[in-house]
Amino acid sequence: MEVATTVENDSNDLRTVELVAEIRDAAGTVVASDTAPITVQPHEPAVARRRLYVRDPSLWSPDSPALYTCAVSLTDIDAVEVAFGIRSLRLDPVHGLRINGETVKLRGACVHHDNGPLGAATFAQAEERRVRLLKNAGFNAIRMSHHPMSTAMLDACDRLGMLVVDEAFDMWTWSKSPVDYSLSFPEWWERDVEAMVAKDYNHPSVIFYSLGNEIPETGAATGAIWGRRLAEKVRALDDTRFLTNAINNLLALLPDLRAQEGDDTGINTLMADSGFDVNAVAASDVVTTRTAESYSVLDVAGMNYSEIRYATDRTLFPNRIILGTETFPPRIDRNWRLVEQHSHVIGDFTWTGWDYLGEVGIGRPQYATPDNPRPTFMAPYPYLLADCGDIDITGHRLPVSYYREIVFGLRAQPYLAVQRPQHHGQTVMSSRWAWSDTIAGWTWPGHESAPIIVEVYSDADEVELLVNGRSLGRRPVGEEHRFRTEFETTYEPGELLAIAYRDGVESGRDLLRTATGPVVLHAAPERPVITADVGDLAYITLTLADSAGTPHTVADRPVRVDVSGDGTLIGFGSADPASRERFDTTEHHTYRGRALAVVKPTGPGTIRLTASAPDCDPVEVLVTVESRPR
Repeated sequence: MEVATTVENDSNDLRTVELVAEIRDAAGTVVASDTAPITVQPHEPAVARRRLYVRDPSLWSPDSPALYTCAVSLTDIDAVEVAFGIRSLRLDPVHGLRINGETVKLRGACVHHDNGPLGAATFAQAEERRVRLLKNAGFNAIRMSHHPMSTAMLDACDRLGMLVVDEAFDMWTWSKSPVDYSLSFPEWWERDVEAMVAKDYNHPSVIFYSLGNEIPETGAATGAIWGRRLAEKVRALDDTRFLTNAINNLLALLPDLRAQEGDDTGINTLMADSGFDVNAVAASDVVTTRTAESYSVLDVAGMNYSEIRYATDRTLFPNRIILGTETFPPRIDRNWRLVEQHSHVIGDFTWTGWDYLGEVGIGRPQYATPDNPRPTFMAPYPYLLADCGDIDITGHRLPVSYYREIVFGLRAQPYLAVQRPQHHGQTVMSSRWAWSDTIAGWTWPGHESAPIIVEVYSDADEVELLVNGRSLGRRPVGEEHRFRTEFETTYEPGELLAIAYRDGVESGRDLLRTATGPVVLHAAPERPVITADVGDLAYITLTLADSAGTPHTVADRPVRVDVSGDGTLIGFGSADPASRERFDTTEHHTYRGRALAVVKPTGPGTIRLTASAPDCDPVEVLVTVESRPR
């Protein structure tokens, strides 16, 4: 291990001090150490570099995120500690990405800027919670979109074993809006790159730097010049990671497309329209030519929505390694097959892993009408959320998340999702970011005996669907059928059961029940004990359900919370993508039966949260706040 330490002398005298460096394992045992004098001129920093040897190290990986601590001290003067990991990275088109000698395919989630009800504020516990829930959902990598990741989130990725693509910019010199970072880029890009690399350097989770996202000039000579300049700057600062750039190949032809489609046609409008062939444009010879130099300056060609190039580029550019830096959620089965088939394609990143504020309604359900025969990119007011995440802003997994887990080969059980019956028979025209308009629920009051469609996701050979014990037959499923099938039936309250079969033998089942009886308000803290440490939070889920805990997904009503004791409410809301309600009030409507309260501790003691809703008994939750750890 090379330990580089900068020592500053603020005195007016020449000083010689003892510099002690120790490397400790997870148990705190010193596994390597070194002591050496260092002489520092007045008001002039000096860099001391020492090599320490760690024998038989525990290697950091997503499955085993072993961390070490490097403690450096100036005897009786100052001390500092930093966590780090030991791991190797290799990259080639034959074996793809290898971590510690093992090939790893990136099961990636793009993550946008905000923390849902907390807005864009960063809290250590909020960042760790996002990483933990994303990993539990089957992801092993995060692409921070489109700005450098917070230190708190990097720390969480190190501890939990989440790989990171850290991204620098959303634009360079060409603007995307009238007032954006392009105005500051020429003056600030070097300092911002230096800050990002300095922040990331000791984090083993960081394996890629991304130079940008959908940079408009990557299809022009000026973009290639800037790309090379940025790449060499990063390599001069850190040559231990790989470089990519999330290039949207449509941007190479955007001026031509605008001339063809109309002056006001934007790239997102074109991509949202299912009638526009995104892949055909991405595969064109013109795109191949215009982007060749921009890709050539990178270690890995990051491609947004261009999976059609995966196979052809293996022939056109035999040394090119590809990463799907942004892809449409409904295509994960086809995209993942390409990732597994091609060694030079190292992963897929969906847009998005976690829903977010802004780009309102790009993943919302849309149905054709005579006045609106084609999907639109943005939704009208009061839409607030993008509505396109595998996980909603409260941290609740949606049906697409379980489907993706099955596609990844990480879930053996089937999964049931039910299309909302009020839209039965309507023509779906949602954008490419949208999943089907489904809920994992079998409670539809007012739709008794109405037609309804049930979706079943599974990697088995076939699935059987039973309604109240009555079989609707078996249907083939699995990879050749895109891991999903549909049953059309009529809604009747009771039980909905899916049974999966492999080689004729049951391999798993999933059950949905109708909520019955009065609506009961439930409240549960994710962690009953938290600390008074800066950045810790208490997350409390509020659910409308029956007495047995089955969610009442269509019985939404306002919930009021009161927080007392050693904490304060800092965020309260639901995953409703079009709510007019604020996140900083004490009352909020549930959405599909759920809401989330976020409480910040004010000191050691007890936090008391009381919640109430119309026609429900009030509930109380206690969270213990322990003293800050020393």
